[in-house]
Amino acid sequence: MTESSATQDSRARLPRFTPSSKVPALVGTVGAVIGLLDLATGIIPQLRHSRVHTWTGYLPGAVSSIAAAASIILGLLMLMLAHGLKRRKRRAWTAAVVLLPAGILAEVLHHRLSIVDTVLSAGLMVVLLTHRSQFTALSDPRTRWRAAFNFVLLSVVSFGIGLLIVSAHPNSEIGNPTFLDRVKTVLYGLFGFGGPVHYAHDRTADIVGYSLGGLGFLILLSTAYLVLRPEHPTAVLSPEDEEQIRGLLEKHGRRDSLGHFALRRDKSVIFSSTGKAAISYRVISGVMLASGDPIGDVEAWPGAIERFMEEARAHAWIPAVVGCSETGGEVWTRETGLDALELGDEAIVETDSFSLSGRAMRNVRQMVKRVERNGYSCRMRRVSDLDEEERARIRAAAADWRGTDTERGFSMALGRFGDPEDGNCVVVTAHKTVEDDPSPHGDLKAVLHFVPWGEDGISLELMRRDRSADGGMNELLIVHALQNAPELGITRASLNFAMFRSALARGERIGAGPVLRFWRGLLVFLSRWFQIESLYKFNAKFQPVWEPRFMVFPTHRDLPRIGFAVMQAEAFITLELPARVRRWIPFVSKEPQRRDCAHPEHKRMAAASGRAA
Repeated sequence: MTESSATQDSRARLPRFTPSSKVPALVGTVGAVIGLLDLATGIIPQLRHSRVHTWTGYLPGAVSSIAAAASIILGLLMLMLAHGLKRRKRRAWTAAVVLLPAGILAEVLHHRLSIVDTVLSAGLMVVLLTHRSQFTALSDPRTRWRAAFNFVLLSVVSFGIGLLIVSAHPNSEIGNPTFLDRVKTVLYGLFGFGGPVHYAHDRTADIVGYSLGGLGFLILLSTAYLVLRPEHPTAVLSPEDEEQIRGLLEKHGRRDSLGHFALRRDKSVIFSSTGKAAISYRVISGVMLASGDPIGDVEAWPGAIERFMEEARAHAWIPAVVGCSETGGEVWTRETGLDALELGDEAIVETDSFSLSGRAMRNVRQMVKRVERNGYSCRMRRVSDLDEEERARIRAAAADWRGTDTERGFSMALGRFGDPEDGNCVVVTAHKTVEDDPSPHGDLKAVLHFVPWGEDGISLELMRRDRSADGGMNELLIVHALQNAPELGITRASLNFAMFRSALARGERIGAGPVLRFWRGLLVFLSRWFQIESLYKFNAKFQPVWEPRFMVFPTHRDLPRIGFAVMQAEAFITLELPARVRRWIPFVSKEPQRRDCAHPEHKRMAAASGRAA
């Protein structure tokens, strides 16, 4: 079968994306309500008195007390499963089918047999069994970090529930325990020990003790399960996948300036059935987030898109693409039925026609001349031309000059420097010799790092400078790169991405309407944190050609969740412990996402440069 016929067959059988059924969302909501009802009846004593409570009094005290504690645990578990049920997770369905009858049994053994709770539980059980075919989504990728997150979150929730349990029996308390006494009782009870708060009735004491002990056991059991279960890393780019992507980039890398960023090793990749196209992605907060256009032959893109959508449906992930070109957006929307939104523009400069002359370049020209008069000089080289010592020095300087604990970037960042496989990358450095300079990096004052964009292009990946260096270092480096690019056979350079560039440009023009002026004002306000306006104005200095970039998404109601996932991917939002804390917790280390040295050549590079992989 030829590539064109395979593409036509793929287009014919590729289903349009449709939002999932409303049944899982309803099931998840009802499951959360049942969990809250179970917690309420387990915590509040007044809800336990009924005719059923009368005849359950004939049961042994331990049985009814354990049943009361079980109701609290089951309610908490149902609340934890609600989100998984909404996302059609198979494991959540299995657990709910087991927990619902157990919850009804716990009600019968001790609590008020609530008609509402019983009807909801029975009805939800019927719906789960009737629509079991809709709950087929596989589990999400995972790391040991989930264990630490579960331990912290469940401990906080259990402590709050424990305070309610201890304080819900004021008529049975002996003496007048203080708030500190209640806190001690909760903390001791989570570990299975008695506390300073005592009760006049043995059954009340048993209920409180069993409930706190059950919460502590739930924390221990769930955390141990997450630690000991087989690890499935959040993103894996194997050496074989990386080699195949590099082959596609050699043939088709000129088409997209973001193509080389598919080689980030904290991304996964999915190929078309013919192997002539690929899509790199990462799963974050239930969003299957791709970046840039598919890699490879445009005619083979539908096959890769089909595999991408199948994977998203299998795991109940929200499919989304950030930073695709206009052509990529057209293919995605045509093949899947997804929608598209213009995010901003990419600044592209033709190096052959770039010049500092003219009134438009006056400010840049003056800034560059001033910095050069202060003794700064620049060098532009391929990374393959650097020796190991200089690679290590630039890498260390870039890490020291980084303003955050985490390396930012996802769609337009490579996340590494000096890898032997990235010899075609281009580095531009600024130097100045200063007597008695305390800097550990010598005369190195700033660095730019570009990745290849086909054979004749480069795309900006990293821009760092010493905070003590003169202003205008970035302008100096970019001008040097653009002026000396032809010597390396480079005819075009992609600079920073300017988010909502067209809105900022149109909003400042004369005659702009009130809506557009308000939108521009909001973007300027947000620029205090996200550099929206400053990046646009910085890029505009070099008189670039603006190429629009788009986001592809299912529905507008998914945009907040996708936006949150993008912010996490770009490391503007981090949901992890500080690096200093992670070093002391072995099972939350991020080894799967730092697989820079999985390849033997990568290991040799790490050993030579003295860095930890």
